[in-house]
Amino acid sequence: MVDRKPAWTGLGGVMVALAGAAQTRAVAGAVDARQFVARAAAWRRLFAGAPGQRWALYLDDTAEFAAALFGAWHAGKHVVLPGDTRPETLAALRGQSDGWAGELPDGLVPAAPGTDADAGPDTNWPVLATHDTWVTLFTSGSTGAPGAIDKRLAQLDAEVHTLQQAFGRHFGSETRVLCTVSHQHIYGLLFTVLWPLAAGRPLPAARLAFHEELVAACQEDGSAAVLVSSPAHLKRMPAGLDWPAVRGAVRAVFSSGGPLPPEAAADALRHLGQSPIEVFGSSETGGIAWRQRAVHADRWNALPGIAWRLQDGYLAVRSPHLADESWYVCADRALPAGDDSFVLGGRADRIVKIEEKRISLTQIEQSLAAWPGVREARVVMVELDVGMRVAAAVVLDDAGQAELAAQGRGAVTAALRRHLAAAIDPVALPRRWAFLPALPCNAQGKTTEAMLREVFRRTVPDVRWLASDAVSATATLHVAGDLAVFDGHFPGSPIVPGVAQVDWVMALAPQKLDVPPPQRFARLDTLKFQSVIRPDSDVHLALTWQADTRALGFRLTSDAGPHASGKIVFHPEAP
Repeated sequence: MVDRKPAWTGLGGVMVALAGAAQTRAVAGAVDARQFVARAAAWRRLFAGAPGQRWALYLDDTAEFAAALFGAWHAGKHVVLPGDTRPETLAALRGQSDGWAGELPDGLVPAAPGTDADAGPDTNWPVLATHDTWVTLFTSGSTGAPGAIDKRLAQLDAEVHTLQQAFGRHFGSETRVLCTVSHQHIYGLLFTVLWPLAAGRPLPAARLAFHEELVAACQEDGSAAVLVSSPAHLKRMPAGLDWPAVRGAVRAVFSSGGPLPPEAAADALRHLGQSPIEVFGSSETGGIAWRQRAVHADRWNALPGIAWRLQDGYLAVRSPHLADESWYVCADRALPAGDDSFVLGGRADRIVKIEEKRISLTQIEQSLAAWPGVREARVVMVELDVGMRVAAAVVLDDAGQAELAAQGRGAVTAALRRHLAAAIDPVALPRRWAFLPALPCNAQGKTTEAMLREVFRRTVPDVRWLASDAVSATATLHVAGDLAVFDGHFPGSPIVPGVAQVDWVMALAPQKLDVPPPQRFARLDTLKFQSVIRPDSDVHLALTWQADTRALGFRLTSDAGPHASGKIVFHPEAP
């Protein structure tokens, strides 16, 4: 059987092509062309009747998202795509849009297919005016608050043409797209929605959140597939899965959103049978260059139609993906590498001021990464009682983890501080530390500042449960010095406030005992605070539950003696 080349329509004519396609043409999973057009028509009618120009859209289902997106564009709306539905994102979104649709709070959604309110397909789909059709995307916020970026459909159309020219050889008409990234960001939007639709290929049926889902998808259907992924996903590939099934199906692997470490690229080649095609770019610039480490090592090659040069040591590009023909200077340092390729020299320093001193957060991260036991490190500014200070999130390698287990958290943080002190001003030494199995990341594989700050809002100590039954439980609590409860209590001599100790009991008891929820709290009885709890100490917690009196007894002790004890009494259940 000869695998025909997919028909290219471009983004302006997507709905024209689908409206005229055979009903049996698959658009995504079990969704055929007729069903997709009908759903897009329902979204178009909904948006056409909605006031305002700028409408925010969030949907997890890829086919439904694509139908809503093109329905909104054909209704003349400017679509705003939030990257997630976190409270901070939604708060910022209110100033960016006139209304919300899809899975956003109180978002507009058309009637379900097949209901009386669903008027069925619509064959009137003019070609979109790509220069007058708009979408707003947001930067990842990996080095600050996410920024809104308006793009014409013409820019996105130029970019999918570029992708087809550079990588279309990896696709036949029957090639499936498997993805681990979200279409709410530019990388996922281009690779999993717009490029497939422009090229007449099916959309991915669903986003794969776990490696096991990728393996299962290839075991169930061994037909040719292309994987659209991210460094966050490719860096964490467990060895024990059925990778031969994946190698038999996957024809190419794409990665974007950040640099893929050499060892992760090698792991992907071993497990997936393909050296990942890394695509370098940003929300502002679109795609700029690409490489495969197995072929190009560190060198980046410009995508078709992209011009680049160095400007004061920084990479500058001119591209049809940009709003105009001007040169755009990136925040990335670069060096020429021959054969019209370049290597990156790192992002421009993120400079902050601490006590009137200019501090490079990039330098701190690079210094941390140079310590023998560190695999990855990111730093962020957090608000403490003494003002804004540096906090460090660190991922240790096997040797670092072994040292952490043997020496303890205090010894490892002290070693890291000594290591940093040789190159970093004392005022910039991290005040908060978090040792994580992996950096937090969003659906695009990006570690944002908001996600890092969330890590350092930790108020409850690490817990190791020792024993438990229906009426009692015991545990050891490690009270790390970087817990947020020490903020303001007290500078120079930090201690755990009494209210925080009670909060610990309320937070930890439900993990082992069938106690009422916190909102049924009635009072504290026989409460005593005998001695203070200081940072970097281990405390023994003992809990007892008396169901008849609805009282939770607790004691906090350590080698230094008793610290606190008392009873938390709960209101009875409502009749």
